[in-house]
Amino acid sequence: ADSLTEEQVSEFKEAFSLFCSIAYFVDSICDLQEKFRSAIYEYGRVISTTQKLLKACQILDIPVFATTQLRAKLGETCSELGLDSPEGIKTHAHVDKSAFSMFVPEIHDAFKKLGGEKREVIIVGIESHICVTQTTLDLLREGHKVYIIADAVSSCNKEEVPIALARLRAEGAVVTTSESWLYECMGDASLPEFKQIAGLVKEYNSKTKEGLQALCRI
Repeated sequence: ADSLTEEQVSEFKEAFSLFCSIAYFVDSICDLQEKFRSAIYEYGRVISTTQKLLKACQILDIPVFATTQLRAKLGETCSELGLDSPEGIKTHAHVDKSAFSMFVPEIHDAFKKLGGEKREVIIVGIESHICVTQTTLDLLREGHKVYIIADAVSSCNKEEVPIALARLRAEGAVVTTSESWLYECMGDASLPEFKQIAGLVKEYNSKTKEGLQALCRI
């Protein structure tokens, strides 16, 4: 067989690098349950941003993990997210828990099954100062890189959110926005999925703006 040209080798390395960066991402959805609809500040905005990110995860083939907190009392994961529904996204683990951190043994084991030592984990959900905080701290202790999506996390009391995010940023987590993370995840417009992601960003443009105004000006 003919050997590859330097240009082909360079293109292959670039494509492989992009693939590897995406391949190590994981999306963790923390306790987005029915009973919290009327309790959480701007809950609808959190759900909308999470829907956008779930669609992106489908396009980019990023594994999704989800938890519920005491499901029998606090209800199922919000139905509009479509997790594990016939037409929705299939999670790698969808676990009920009593611990505040998502990183319970079932989630920990599911991470291991993906292969590789460390992951880049994005976290969305509630509450910022409790379950999101404790999940982030556990993941950081395990050596994972954590991205907290600021327009997809909230708490009952909105004043808790900026304090929690400031603490987690100081602990080493990356606090960013959904759109910023999407483009960082791809890294290059030459990625085959870029057009689909760009279309998704355009589709959610007004909702993203509303979410940022509601959740990132706290």
